[in-house]
Amino acid sequence: MQDQTILDQLIQPVIQAAENKQPLRIRGGGSKDFYGNPQALQHSSVLDTSAWQGIVDYEPSELVITARSGTPLAELEKLLHDHGQMLAFDPPHFGAAATLGGCVAAGLSGPRRAYTGAVRDYVLGTRLLDGKGDILSFGGRVMKNVAGYDVSRLMTGAMGTLGVLLEISLKVLPKPAVERTLCIQTIPDQAIKIMRRCSAEPLPVSATCFHNDQLYIRLSGTESAVRTAHARLGGDEIKDQASDKENFWESVRDHVHPFFRQGKLNGKSLWRLSIKPTTPPLSLPGEQLIEWGGALRWLVTDENTDTAAIRQQASNAGGHATLFHSNKTAIPVFHPLSPALLKIHQRLKQQFDPAGILNPQRLYTEF
Repeated sequence: MQDQTILDQLIQPVIQAAENKQPLRIRGGGSKDFYGNPQALQHSSVLDTSAWQGIVDYEPSELVITARSGTPLAELEKLLHDHGQMLAFDPPHFGAAATLGGCVAAGLSGPRRAYTGAVRDYVLGTRLLDGKGDILSFGGRVMKNVAGYDVSRLMTGAMGTLGVLLEISLKVLPKPAVERTLCIQTIPDQAIKIMRRCSAEPLPVSATCFHNDQLYIRLSGTESAVRTAHARLGGDEIKDQASDKENFWESVRDHVHPFFRQGKLNGKSLWRLSIKPTTPPLSLPGEQLIEWGGALRWLVTDENTDTAAIRQQASNAGGHATLFHSNKTAIPVFHPLSPALLKIHQRLKQQFDPAGILNPQRLYTEF
């Protein structure tokens, strides 16, 4: 009965908002309120999903977990950890209140992404509330091919513009037996070459990060595989301290590393450039941090830096640039879409949310 009451508290506001053409801002723990176009935060009522939480189904031997969208991400990860398992895409938390729904809606992956896959690669099924107040179910609890749109994965990174996530089924992986982080003193060009080597050779690499002439490489696997890879790559082993706050990879994942803090403290802009990993170091004003074997370049720069120039360099490198964090509200956060892709997005929005009430403009200002 309690569950039905909570569910009704989600369904009824959506139905009423659709009738009144009143925008809704979907919010779980609020850890990612900063992400997306700020226009979406204006003139919207909040639809709080944080009470809709709990593990629906989990059988460790099947490597699949199903949970409600409001389930705290830390709680879910602890359950998996207790069974020797993990979320392979290493999702950022950005705060203790992070939820599973926010994790999937934002579609953000952490340091492991280039080596184990992205969020959408592990989403097996979803149950959601569309813009008319109807509950829809897609996918399931096993990997399978589908015809047409893979709607469950379509919800990943949609920022709540297509539906309110209610339940998500995810494939999980066993935790590696051993992990070791190496540190190599080098220059940017050489760091990118080493990272490419890590991807080209059969090495048990699970994360790479380059900043301030220091290349960090995480090895994950069996003791013998990690030991052999360390001997081939060289470098000094670094050990994380007992406190989680001192864990290097968590500091990069959750943006508490000094590189990310400087932008927030000094009122600068943080850009996220997703490009071809073979791209040489980018010539842009500001400070950079490189992840994902060279495929992800973070840039902290002054807010008056030419936005068009940043996005042009990203396009030239076969990728796109996202204004991840900034005080400048007039600049679109996400890389502009081509006219053809924009039409596809608008059609999808019309199908799932005909009244246009769910997180309007959060993803793109055109819908």
